Amino acid sequence: MTRNTMSSVRIAGIDRPVSRLIMGSMMLHEDRMEHAIELLDAYMDVGGNTIDTAHVYGAAGKKALGRWMQQRRNRSSLTLIGKGAHPDENGPRMTLQAMEQDLHESLERLQTDYVDIYMLHRDDLSVSVGYILESLERQIEAGRCRALGVSNWTTMRLEEANDYALSHGLTGFACNSPNLSLAKPNEPRWAGCVSADGDYVAWHERSQLPLLSWSSQAGGFFTGRYAPDRMDDQEAVRVYYSDANWERLRRARQLAESKGYDANSIALSYVLQQRFPTCAIIGPNSPAELHSSLRGLEVELTQKEADWLDLLVDG
Repeated sequence: MTRNTMSSVRIAGIDRPVSRLIMGSMMLHEDRMEHAIELLDAYMDVGGNTIDTAHVYGAAGKKALGRWMQQRRNRSSLTLIGKGAHPDENGPRMTLQAMEQDLHESLERLQTDYVDIYMLHRDDLSVSVGYILESLERQIEAGRCRALGVSNWTTMRLEEANDYALSHGLTGFACNSPNLSLAKPNEPRWAGCVSADGDYVAWHERSQLPLLSWSSQAGGFFTGRYAPDRMDDQEAVRVYYSDANWERLRRARQLAESKGYDANSIALSYVLQQRFPTCAIIGPNSPAELHSSLRGLEVELTQKEADWLDLLVDG
């Protein structure tokens, strides 16, 4: 796959198309700039243009990204996602002050004056959607972001917010970022996280709101790293070990063999070939891992194959 061949989706408020594969930033660090530059250059070389960041991920990754953008002078060709208002040790932080503080600090670390999409990293059901949207509108008006999104919200709350925005002349949420993967979690990987189940997916099919999936490859579940008798990674055991997921893995391997791919590519293709716009946030640690993920863009799945992979039909 060569430059500018990566497929993309459109997100309201963003001038350029958003890459179907979004580069994560948690593996970047300002103390490992050669590694960061290698990864980011490789991502751009295959046509990628969208990078996911969050205030809670810390300063080192954003500083590395900021230094790279300054060196390459390519900020205007990138779509940056910033996330804020994540709870801390004292609890929820769904306040105007927290939103602005997290955004200001992120912009300083990134050496830019705006992010393209500003997302709320968690929800706080005790805070009204009206207050949240009016607080975010101030960030739009100040030019600190171009579009809005949420991560780990329920579809009911998201719909309530967008209905409020429409009726009050405010900017609504243009995208959503829950977990969506072929492997279904037994319980949230992290506190407050939301994963897309059947009802969640059906809502996106009706609304056609773009979904940007984190942990789209289920933490490497489809790479062969795990097995039912391999219990050394307790987080993986807690989140992904189930009879249903082992069967999904078996089916992914079977389908991969027939199509000439690997199971991980099949699992990524499942995320990318939903009946609504989707992107997958990936976290490669090397250009080789990045190129491996690109194969998921090549796989073509029929709806019957996707349903079979997800155990919705026998076969």
